[in-house]
Amino acid sequence: MTKKQGYFHDLYQVAMAINSAGTAESILSSTVQATTKALNAKGSSIMLLTPDKKSLIHTISYGLSDAFTKKGPRSVAKSLPETLSGKGKVSIVSDVAKESRRVHFPEEAEKEGIVSILAVPMKLKGNTIGELRVYTAEKRKFSQDDIDFVQAVANLGALALDNARLYEATQKAYKELAQDVLTFRYW
Repeated sequence: MTKKQGYFHDLYQVAMAINSAGTAESILSSTVQATTKALNAKGSSIMLLTPDKKSLIHTISYGLSDAFTKKGPRSVAKSLPETLSGKGKVSIVSDVAKESRRVHFPEEAEKEGIVSILAVPMKLKGNTIGELRVYTAEKRKFSQDDIDFVQAVANLGALALDNARLYEATQKAYKELAQDVLTFRYW
């Protein structure tokens, strides 16, 4: 099986995991786990934008320590700014030690054993809502197939996250309506 064929298989697996997951947390967890395994990476994380769009918060990760992910919000202006500062581009850090100015907490990244980073925007209905990052323990040159795969997963994850949010809102509205009907019947 070629690498490209492997990505088609992995993308199918990600789509199945996302489709079978019910909660937003389980959807995001499936997304980062499958991405990490497909790219044979150290770890992956989904970082969502804060409402003011100035910071990124590690929402969920796989293969990364709590010390790294809970270090604090990452500033959009300081941490791979091309991905989120209105440009919506892919960001690649080939070597954290040599490109530390582009990484918000470079010392922590090095302590974590992170050498290379791939970050792609997560877009929903034309708006960037965060990013999916892939971290490797070795210097890696990400291929276009790697980038395309991660972008597809990021978009699937954003769509699934929105669907989970809508489902949860619908369930809440249904329960409220059912309660109103019961109240009306016995009033």
